[in-house]
Amino acid sequence: MSDSNTTDFSNPSTFILLGIPGLEAAHVWISIPFCAMYAIAVLGNFTILVLVKMEPSLQGAMFYFLCMLAITDLVVSTSTLPKMLSIFWFNSREISFSACLTQMYFVSSFSTMESGILVAMAFDRYVAICNPLRYSTTLTNSVVAKIGLAVVLRSGIFTLPYPFLARRWPYCGTNIIPHSYCEHMAVVKLACADISISSYYSLSVTFLVIALDVFCIAVSYTQILRAIFSLPTKDAQLKTFGTRGSHLIVILASYIPVLFSALVHRFGHNVALHFHILMANSYLIVPPTLHPIIYGVRTKQIRNRLLQLLTHKGM
Repeated sequence: MSDSNTTDFSNPSTFILLGIPGLEAAHVWISIPFCAMYAIAVLGNFTILVLVKMEPSLQGAMFYFLCMLAITDLVVSTSTLPKMLSIFWFNSREISFSACLTQMYFVSSFSTMESGILVAMAFDRYVAICNPLRYSTTLTNSVVAKIGLAVVLRSGIFTLPYPFLARRWPYCGTNIIPHSYCEHMAVVKLACADISISSYYSLSVTFLVIALDVFCIAVSYTQILRAIFSLPTKDAQLKTFGTRGSHLIVILASYIPVLFSALVHRFGHNVALHFHILMANSYLIVPPTLHPIIYGVRTKQIRNRLLQLLTHKGM
């Protein structure tokens, strides 16, 4: 297999992923934490889905949103990490044109979906803390289903143009993608045409989603913090603030790498390529690894149910 292909073509049959250019000698070492985090993400998110399915007491709005988040985490990580690890371990760099566009759509769509679910979870916590008496009547199963449908439709519609625009561009000169997966802008930059439509549309969607979702999350958590600081005792304040603080850290870990990657593609020409790709990879694997720990293990009901299950099996 050749690492380069400079023949002319308008619709390549395959692309070649380079992994992390500049760090090829360290691919095996880089794969160790990636593989470990992927294993934690799969095990943790799958455990959450099983526990919520098995335990009737966990079948409420908060846990339904958590299941949605677990599903998006599994899709995002599984659509990229196995191929990424095959590059690191076996130098298996080829990916078909159709598979590349499919991966592009799944990553973009489910990443956007994840952002919408984080907004829904922030709203859920706002109602639970600020209006607890109205929680059961506000977030009914019907409302949760409608929110979930809106999140899916928004992400699906907004990101649907990505693969269609990428498919319509003519490609010539090279089919080498200097990336570890088929990231949207990394692919369309190979086109021998004016890709301004793809570039501006991608940037607009990224900032529209981030701006709207971060604003909604900020409003929710501002109200939550006001409610926390009105609690009667310092111990209650510190305990609740510690939980919400860990949520905010995970939220930042979800948004900062996405924003960084989007800006670097347009303006960060002096940023080292390997650093850019590592940041782009981080939002595919770090949040799916942290979510089941922060939202799952640290949630009292899930932790207790998991301990009961493990204790019962041990006995």
